[in-house]
Amino acid sequence: MKVAHIMVLAIAVTAGGGAAFLAGQSAVPPPAAPPPVASIDTTEVLVALTDIKLGQKIAAADMGWIAWPTASASPLYVHKADQADAIQKLAGAMARVPIASGEPLRDSKLIMANGSGYMAAILPAGMRAVSTEISAESGAGGFILPNDRVDVILSRRDKEAERLTGVESMIAETLLSDVRVLAIDQNVEEKNGARTVVGKTATLELTSRQVETLAMGRLSGTLSLALRSLADSDPSNHAGETPVDGPTSSSRMNMVRFGVSSTTITR
Repeated sequence: MKVAHIMVLAIAVTAGGGAAFLAGQSAVPPPAAPPPVASIDTTEVLVALTDIKLGQKIAAADMGWIAWPTASASPLYVHKADQADAIQKLAGAMARVPIASGEPLRDSKLIMANGSGYMAAILPAGMRAVSTEISAESGAGGFILPNDRVDVILSRRDKEAERLTGVESMIAETLLSDVRVLAIDQNVEEKNGARTVVGKTATLELTSRQVETLAMGRLSGTLSLALRSLADSDPSNHAGETPVDGPTSSSRMNMVRFGVSSTTITR
């Protein structure tokens, strides 16, 4: 073989090896395997499939089961493992409070009316719904809404002071403290996003004893509602306090005994 042929063959072999080496260097490495996905233990809970308003009757189509992380699934939720027929059982129940779409349902938020009216259905055991007349002036200018908490103030003539002094006197007493407003007229929630409800009657949630106090107050003078701050109405702020039920008579002895505050104005 001629020397020229040998040299050409050597050059070809060298070039092929170099090309193979460069090709190996520029090859894209295979993608790394994805990290393993941690499995999350879930359980099926019952949720609202649509927004549910206060007092609305819930249909079966308004509820559905979804997977929920077991670690954050409250035992108060309705679990399919415990109540597989919950949709059928809860159909027709009323909502005690507004429920947002996707929110888990709880027994405490629903009530079976069993043919009763809405107001009777939502009243807690032992409580009464009592209406009293109000005006814009006596109802905090119309800013009191259902589910607000109020004090009931009685304004009346102080006949005892007038008899002793011969001067006309007026007295203001806090008859009831921190009671819940159930409705203003027929409204049990804000209407069409309205922030005020001006009505002629307010329906209050009272104990039987408070009902008697309110009835006596109506006969004695003029009733007004004083709107309480949300911070003052927080149940956690009333731990250990004794609720004021109001006096059972007009005597000052009973006012002190029941903790009723009073202010006297002499003219």
